[in-house]
Amino acid sequence: MSLHEPRRIATVAVIWAALLAAPWWLPLVGGYTALGSKVLIYAIATMGLNLLLGFTGGLSFGQAAYFGLGAYGAGMTLKYLAPSTPLAILVGVLAGGIAATILGPLVMRRRGIYFAMITIAIGQLFYFVMVRWNEVTGGEDGLAGFSRQPLHFGSLTLPLTETNFYYLVLVCFTVAVAIMWTLLQSPLGHTWVAIRENRRRVEFLGVRVERYVWAAFAIAGFITALAGTLNALLFNFTSPQDLHWILSGNFVIMIVLGGMRSFFGPLLGVLIFVVAQDYLSSLTGNWMTLIGMIFVLIVLLFPRGILGIFDGRQKTA
Repeated sequence: MSLHEPRRIATVAVIWAALLAAPWWLPLVGGYTALGSKVLIYAIATMGLNLLLGFTGGLSFGQAAYFGLGAYGAGMTLKYLAPSTPLAILVGVLAGGIAATILGPLVMRRRGIYFAMITIAIGQLFYFVMVRWNEVTGGEDGLAGFSRQPLHFGSLTLPLTETNFYYLVLVCFTVAVAIMWTLLQSPLGHTWVAIRENRRRVEFLGVRVERYVWAAFAIAGFITALAGTLNALLFNFTSPQDLHWILSGNFVIMIVLGGMRSFFGPLLGVLIFVVAQDYLSSLTGNWMTLIGMIFVLIVLLFPRGILGIFDGRQKTA
């Protein structure tokens, strides 16, 4: 066990204790439970994207497409198919994840700006589909008329109140984090990092780099789609804005804020961004300008993100 291992375990334990108690301490600091749910949902999305961006080196500006497909898949399942929350989550995850898997070959051979541009194009394609398919998706007005349903465990029924839904999101967050952590500790995760550090050298070793990029793209799509389903259930509503490239850009900003090469960096970035957005938007209509200033300041002071500072200290220790 390394010298940093006990500290890391203690940090993770504190994080999970704070998350478990969030419905009780959030109101004491001016927050509310739904805000905690939103932070966890966006954390799932950004940590999933970070598998591609921070650990594989692929900058995607179209990740909101799979977030939105997950949201629409969940909403349309509840509205048109069956009043079942687990089924809605399953269909939403499959909708976004399968779409990312199918489209992966279109992007896996691209690099740099070309990779980013083709992901934007794909994302905007799905955006316009949802805008134009008025009869099913509600068009620009969004998809409404559905709501999350209670969970049934045999004879026991658990209503998804605001607090109960938060814990459902926390369970999904925990499962997603466990999957991502396991992947990054596996040979697959180590190969992703090697591709990020020196793609050409990995190719010279005979590794089929495109397939590994495709795997990262597909897995990120499944995880982001999970976040989208939970977001639709949180608000009982979804709209084409959940597929727009602006949301994809916000995901990237959140990752950069926290530290793209740190596992929990996106979680910290989401916390800063979402809380600042919620607070500043209640004070002024120019809240986006203030968030932009915060982003520029953090990038100038902490080029590797806030958690990147600690990673750098560990490497030089």
